Amino acid sequence: MEQHVTPCEDAPPPLMYRVERPVFDEAYLHTQLLHPRERSPKTIRQRLAHCSSERAKAIALSFLPILTWLPSYPVKEYLFGDLVSGLSTGVMQLPQGLAYAMLAAVPPVYGLYSSFYPVLLYTFFGTSRHISIGTFAVISLMIGGVVVREAPDSMFTIQALNGTSTNTTVFIDTEARDARRVHVAVVLTTLVGVIQLVLGLLRFGFVAIYLTEPLVRGFTTAAAVHVFISQLKYLLGIQTPRFSGPLSALNSVTAVFSDITSTNVTTLIVGVVCMVVLYCVKDLNERFKKKLPVPIPGEIIVVMVSTGISYGLSLSENYQVDVVRTIPSGLLPPAIPDFSLLPNLVTDSIAIAVVGFSMGISLAKIFALKHGYSVDGNQELIALGLCNFVSSFFHTFAITCSMSRSLVQESTGGNTQIAGLLASMVVLLVVVAIGFVFQPLPQTALAAIIMVNLLGMFKQFRDIPALWRTSKIELAIWLVAFVASVLLGLDLGLLVALGFAILSNHLEVQGNGQVAETHTESDSEETRFLEPLCPVHTLILDWTPVNFIDSVGAKAIKLIQTYLPAVCCFLTGTLLAELRTLQFFTGVVTPEMVFPTVHDAVLHCRRRTAPPTIPAIQ
Repeated sequence: MEQHVTPCEDAPPPLMYRVERPVFDEAYLHTQLLHPRERSPKTIRQRLAHCSSERAKAIALSFLPILTWLPSYPVKEYLFGDLVSGLSTGVMQLPQGLAYAMLAAVPPVYGLYSSFYPVLLYTFFGTSRHISIGTFAVISLMIGGVVVREAPDSMFTIQALNGTSTNTTVFIDTEARDARRVHVAVVLTTLVGVIQLVLGLLRFGFVAIYLTEPLVRGFTTAAAVHVFISQLKYLLGIQTPRFSGPLSALNSVTAVFSDITSTNVTTLIVGVVCMVVLYCVKDLNERFKKKLPVPIPGEIIVVMVSTGISYGLSLSENYQVDVVRTIPSGLLPPAIPDFSLLPNLVTDSIAIAVVGFSMGISLAKIFALKHGYSVDGNQELIALGLCNFVSSFFHTFAITCSMSRSLVQESTGGNTQIAGLLASMVVLLVVVAIGFVFQPLPQTALAAIIMVNLLGMFKQFRDIPALWRTSKIELAIWLVAFVASVLLGLDLGLLVALGFAILSNHLEVQGNGQVAETHTESDSEETRFLEPLCPVHTLILDWTPVNFIDSVGAKAIKLIQTYLPAVCCFLTGTLLAELRTLQFFTGVVTPEMVFPTVHDAVLHCRRRTAPPTIPAIQ
């Protein structure tokens, strides 16, 4: 086939488009193209022989990604950056581990355990080079809700007689309560690990696509509200019960304000000062991030200074300021979890497993795209599952990656998970040698760390006006996820948000009219007969089967331009209108990159005489 383009004045030379192929008959098409496997049947012996040592090696490398990069680790280029990054992240890991243990309703030292074992394991099994594994506010809060439900204060109430009088004093056996809550958190973590591990082995890494960006951002904003409310009593120094389930946020706020006259002024002053210092340090880090070699470690500074002041002024004895108290030195021996608790935790563990994975894989993909490598969603599930399952035998609670720590790990020069390994060693040093130093640490300082770290999540409220201008459907998903999670709790809220997102997207697709008829033969078999074109300078996206796109899809298409110029073809009028509403044709993408047919797109691409350099993606 030839096509001649009539030249016009000042136009480039005519383009010649020619396709040549041998004449195919039905027998050839049937045996060579459509059913190629039929021509070479294999016996069981042949199939077993195919599983060679190379296949076994490939499986081992996929299961232990560290083996793919550690043997060729460039010491001179990477070690210094990983060392600085590991120390910076480890210093940040310490206060966050202590603080997020409060959210999980377990003693602070278990936050340190959860900041050591999983980080160590992820170094060997994870595929991301930059995320920081460990405690995370949202997951810790979800664990805390389950723990308080299964081991409420009312289960450990003890009545004691006052001498010879008939008056009784009611108090809570905190030692027995905390031991029970640790058991619940550990069993929950074991089940979360099993679920993630099974999903990874069954290649269910794609489940994260059902947690769309508006849903996740609405859900995490609601989680930030829950976290903020849960820390008010520590900031004010008052004693209120911890609630779980539907309307727990409203009940917590009501309890705090009904007892606000009991505020400990010293506790409040310490907490507010810590918040102001942390906010100023974060602002300085943001303003001068290009000039500072490493971020100022505001959190560890606040922890050390507040601990010193608390110890020097005896805040706990003289001013009744609640402190961390006992932090045992050393690591606890491994123990088998109490599996009798499993039946009550199945639903909660599924929610925590899915949310934890979605948080981790989304951040891992962002860093992988930025630095030009790939992450495997299924292997990430396996890695998180192993981190949670194995670590639970060493008294940890469920973990995922933290955005704030991951940003520090990446921005301070981290190149591989050697940085994460070094960060875990910093935590280990504290647990083994100097954990007792933090016993006078005021709990209000930990509450301040948690609250200030929520600023990034609260900024997600800016999504509302942006989505109002671009996509009402996605705005509705965001609002439903937020409102349902605030009112019903994070577990039921996530379920409601998922159901609404699936239903709304289905109705939107149905409203876009009939789906265009397409040729559905497998592209993978046809492309076996095509010679690869190298170098590839333009990607042509055939949108023939596409009849709906949301903001997440539009962002993904625009991200392709970061690595490879792309053009689109065969967009319906409805789809074009949606893309214009989503402000798709701005920046690197223009309407001049959209064509009515694949052939028009190919002719346009043929004009490119100097292909751009494409960064290697490994």
